[in-house]
Amino acid sequence: MTESRLILITNPGSSSRKYALYRGNDLLCSLHFEFEGANIICTLKKADDTKKKITTDFASLTDTVANLKDLLTSEGYLDENTKIDVILARTAAPGSYFAYDHLVDEECLKQLEIGKKTAPLHIPVVAGEIEHFVKSFAGTPVVTVSDSGFHNDRPDLAKYYAFDTELADQYEIKRWGYHGLSMGSIAHYMEKAGILPEKVIVCHIGSGSSLTAIQNGKSVDTTMGFTPLEGLMMSTRTGSIDAAAALAIKRARGIENDEDLEKFLNKECGLKGVSANSDDMREVMKSRDNGSQKDAFALDLYNYRIRAAIGQMAAAMDGVDAIVFTATIGERSDETRLEVVKKLGYLGFQIDEAKNLAEMPERHTNIAAEGSKPVYVIRTDEFEEMIRRATVLLDGEK
Repeated sequence: MTESRLILITNPGSSSRKYALYRGNDLLCSLHFEFEGANIICTLKKADDTKKKITTDFASLTDTVANLKDLLTSEGYLDENTKIDVILARTAAPGSYFAYDHLVDEECLKQLEIGKKTAPLHIPVVAGEIEHFVKSFAGTPVVTVSDSGFHNDRPDLAKYYAFDTELADQYEIKRWGYHGLSMGSIAHYMEKAGILPEKVIVCHIGSGSSLTAIQNGKSVDTTMGFTPLEGLMMSTRTGSIDAAAALAIKRARGIENDEDLEKFLNKECGLKGVSANSDDMREVMKSRDNGSQKDAFALDLYNYRIRAAIGQMAAAMDGVDAIVFTATIGERSDETRLEVVKKLGYLGFQIDEAKNLAEMPERHTNIAAEGSKPVYVIRTDEFEEMIRRATVLLDGEK
């Protein structure tokens, strides 16, 4: 992608909006909008890592797009002679269409509309964001960047559920996988840094969490499925659950419709559901340290699910040469890394506790003990990966 191209990136969430402005591959600033009490606060982070908090008068998060240009102008990043060249939107949605990147046109908008019904918890937010961008930045190309694309080359054994494959193909009910931008970011970084082994398991542990088995730089299997609900226990998602158990929950709680059940499994479970009602790992640890058995169990269950999934991913590759921890919890929680790895001796992994506790200023750090296979902590950069992918789509560059 040309070095002078001005790129605006959006990564919308259900309770926040994140944006970043790049000149080529260089970050100019990032903006994070979220509620603090009754107000929507924007945290603007500059290229030099300094931060500024801006209190807005927005009534809802959907107001951010319409006001984004004015805010970037008032902060000196845009002026009347500056034009944003392309807008990139991270898109996490089931289906073969959204397993690839697309320049937004009438067909793409039509597919987003269809997707709102297929994935009512995930598509409406990003679809609304894209629709607002098309109106607010008229004439600026918008690209949907697939969060599943990295997983497209997995073998069919890792894609299908155990029901009629013709039905699965007809209705596109398959294990699409997510966090592909993060996984791609890690794989490409490791390759450039000369630390990519044949078989690596990447643990993206954050508010949403997933593991991916990467062999020879490509995804072999991943824990998320048709939607990001499948797989690990997460901050508010239950992770994998027996469909009959989900229906039993629906009856026991008097949940009236399927959409509300899906919302419950995605928003009220995981750490939040098992603990004393917090989805914040730091708060759960603090409560555990103050004697809460409920929070202690939540943490044990959380770590157990990660360890079990590491075994699953190792089996998918016939072994594993390295483990990577990334994303908010993976990069910041020394306790989570220690608790997960300390029972992986059978795979050849052991953590050096001093390295695990030390500051990690570099983008990657090997925290493995002497004689252990590598255990890396690597900072993911999904925006960098989005720019790389958009370059392929727009310019044909690799």
